[in-house]
Amino acid sequence: MKTELAVIGAGPAGLCAAIEAAKHGVDVTLIDENQTAGGQLFKQIHRFFGSEEHLAGVRGIEIGEMLLGDAEKYKVNVMLGTVVWGLFPDGKIGISDGERVDILEPGKVVVATGALENSLSFPGWTLPNIMGAGAAQTMVNVNRVLPGGKALIVGSGNVGLIVAYQLLQAGADVLAVIEALPRVSGYQVHASKIVRMGIPILTGHTILGAEGHTNVTGAEIARIDESFNTIKGSEFRVDVDLVCIAVGLRPLSELCWMAGMAFDYLPELSGFVPLHDELMESSIPGVYVAGDVAGIEEASSAMEEGKLAGTAAGISLGKIDKASGEKYLAQAGERLRALRLGPYGDERYESKKRIIKKYHAA
Repeated sequence: MKTELAVIGAGPAGLCAAIEAAKHGVDVTLIDENQTAGGQLFKQIHRFFGSEEHLAGVRGIEIGEMLLGDAEKYKVNVMLGTVVWGLFPDGKIGISDGERVDILEPGKVVVATGALENSLSFPGWTLPNIMGAGAAQTMVNVNRVLPGGKALIVGSGNVGLIVAYQLLQAGADVLAVIEALPRVSGYQVHASKIVRMGIPILTGHTILGAEGHTNVTGAEIARIDESFNTIKGSEFRVDVDLVCIAVGLRPLSELCWMAGMAFDYLPELSGFVPLHDELMESSIPGVYVAGDVAGIEEASSAMEEGKLAGTAAGISLGKIDKASGEKYLAQAGERLRALRLGPYGDERYESKKRIIKKYHAA
């Protein structure tokens, strides 16, 4: 089974990569293990920030619908419910739809597999209804199911703050957001919103354990000092039937490791990240990376990286005029730079520069 470009992952980065290549006549196959495309966008009912060119004021779910429309318009071959079980050093891809196994032979590859939620272990952490915040977000915003009536959020990053607000909108009583650090980790605009709605944010606090039998029924919380040690006598218990863990994400990069890509560890990008150049090409020629697999950032950045990767692959395949393609790449690169030079992106911007520098030095 052959295709000119295979894109692994149908989230914001993968969709944008597929669309940019397909609109110039590239035969694109887009693969995702889920039954619907769009990735994280369909969980995001809040409006995006930034400038108009980054779709500020548009809800994530609406952006997802726009991208799916473009994918259909440009005749992207979308394979949903299909697992990629192998990415080999020669660029071949092993796939399975549950009924048959096949090998896909693409001319170029874009890996846009996204991210995985970090877990947190504590006594009782495997009880039912202790889940990742992203899982709760999927249940509420995608499946229209409220997973619990009395919720505790562990972690005050953007995901935790947004999920707290969305659970409140859905009718849950959010008792608190707790954060081990002495400060809120997410954007102040999200924190201010939930505080105005009466949800306390307890910084310098952690969860010690959870209790229950067939479902979580309570959680023990305590204050911690600057060394993250429990302050004795500060423990207290809350009655909950839902605990959402929002302690960050990590790149979902197993396929990149399998293919033999070179990596570097950068905590600002949330873990081990594949080395890549300015056009998102990895250390394996013809294999590109885009989105959270290349370092955890905002969805807007993932979309721009996807556009870079899809356009670069199209130029390499000879389907996009080099002069016009390079002009577009420069524009996309500048948009990405503007995103990373915002008030919250300095560390990520410098980390991306280091990744590119190490790629060229390797």
